Amino acid sequence: MDLNPSASQNPSIPSVILVGVDFGLPHFDAELEELGLLAQTAGFAVADRVSCKRRAPDPALFVGSGKAEEIKMLAQSKGASEILFDQALSPAQQRNLERTLGLPVNDRTLLILQIFAQRARSHEGKLQVELARLQYLSTRLVRRWSHLERQSGGIGMRGGPGETQIELDRRMIGDSIKRTKERLEKVKKQRATQRRQRERRDSFAISLVGYTNAGKSSIFNALVKARAYAADQLFATLDTTTRQLYLGEAGRSVSLSDTVGFIRDLPHGLVDAFAATLQEAADADLLLHVVDASNPSHLEQIASVLGVLKDIGADRVPQILVFNKLDAMDPAAVPRVLEDVMELGGELVPRIFVSARTGDGLPALRALLAKQVVVPVGPEDGSTPGDISVIGDVLP
Repeated sequence: MDLNPSASQNPSIPSVILVGVDFGLPHFDAELEELGLLAQTAGFAVADRVSCKRRAPDPALFVGSGKAEEIKMLAQSKGASEILFDQALSPAQQRNLERTLGLPVNDRTLLILQIFAQRARSHEGKLQVELARLQYLSTRLVRRWSHLERQSGGIGMRGGPGETQIELDRRMIGDSIKRTKERLEKVKKQRATQRRQRERRDSFAISLVGYTNAGKSSIFNALVKARAYAADQLFATLDTTTRQLYLGEAGRSVSLSDTVGFIRDLPHGLVDAFAATLQEAADADLLLHVVDASNPSHLEQIASVLGVLKDIGADRVPQILVFNKLDAMDPAAVPRVLEDVMELGGELVPRIFVSARTGDGLPALRALLAKQVVVPVGPEDGSTPGDISVIGDVLP
């Protein structure tokens, strides 16, 4: 996927300017690169990028008036139709920027919400995206309700005498949030019933988790010989897919679930809205934590995933680290031993290197899974994964 700034050759594809502010934290360049991937995933063409260094955000314009004027001139010269910020903007900053720049301004949070809205396929997934978007809009009310109403199908309400537009908007969004939560609660109860049935069958449940585009769906397809949607793009999978996986070495079948990918600074609204889907990970007996071994920021991505797992109450579930994309690694970085252990906050977690594309390491992964089904893995002392270190070969 080419992320070099380039104007779209197709006028129907909106072009955007990416804006990132370096506050002195590590991996700034990688984070802005990820924003470019998110923009392309959402269907935008990246016209150009703007970055600056600041000690703290400008309260009014986030980047300051001088940099805002620079962005405005660049957007005009490139014919950009929207501005995307890597950091979260306050409602006031977003409004001020739109007035100053004369263009729609959105942040990383709304961009991720847009991608989720595009990718949701199941009834449950669409409900979860709708809830997250409504909760985001309820804090801002910068969009007209008619726009939201067209997306949601309308709710046919009218305000009382003297009710202002913003009061009406707030009430209508609040009512819609309530109804969506009620519908999702029914889904949650259905999942709880399925979980009890699985427990009665003594079924061992394994869930795939990991940073988006680490190759979870490819691992899933390779293990169960299924055709779940997999693509080299962010958030290719939003809906949970579950299949039975027979492990000959263990002499039994287990259930294997492919779940939504995580990402740095995943909006809390999405974590809350996707609680029913993410519950699959929290209820699992074992997590296959898939890692893109070829990504230079893979340790930071592991930390991001651990943070989300803690948020959803899945941090105590035993894990196996599956370092995928062995074939894409720099040959000099490939470890001598492809199966070892990695320390997460004092706990030794099994780690294995595989390639879903070539099949290398998959037989060893199946054998490792069979051992874990028979012999439970995980913390016995109540410890929680935190700091990351490796026993065995250390990747650069």
